[in-house]
Amino acid sequence: MHDDLNRKLALSLLLLRLSLGLVMMVWACDKMFNPGHGGAVLQSFYGIAGAGEQVVRGLGVVQALIVVAFLLGLARTYSYAAVLLMHAVTTLVSWSAYLDPLKNILFFSAWPMLAGLIALFLLRDHDRIASLGGRRGAEARA
Repeated sequence: MHDDLNRKLALSLLLLRLSLGLVMMVWACDKMFNPGHGGAVLQSFYGIAGAGEQVVRGLGVVQALIVVAFLLGLARTYSYAAVLLMHAVTTLVSWSAYLDPLKNILFFSAWPMLAGLIALFLLRDHDRIASLGGRRGAEARA
């Protein structure tokens, strides 16, 4: 029974990592291939005006590299924390969108995504399927 639970947990964590990583990669690609939109987001939500296209593209590249590490399960503590932090900041700076929920309904999808990233970070030592981060956790120490 314990082995069955471990397999289900590992598969669930893999699915979380891949689906959450997909969303984060789309956002990174948006910055790289549509820097005008990324600049508008920086201005509208972060109050950062005048970020040039090269700066936005650079942010997209850095974000994409972190997301690739996350998707591959590399340096899980760091890559999972970085993705969690990126998404948490994005979720929190969007606070004004939550004040008019019927107009901004899609913004609310950020909350279950944040919960999934928190769960994945807390259970990262059990996320071993298709992970290049090596074995860690209680089983590795035993």
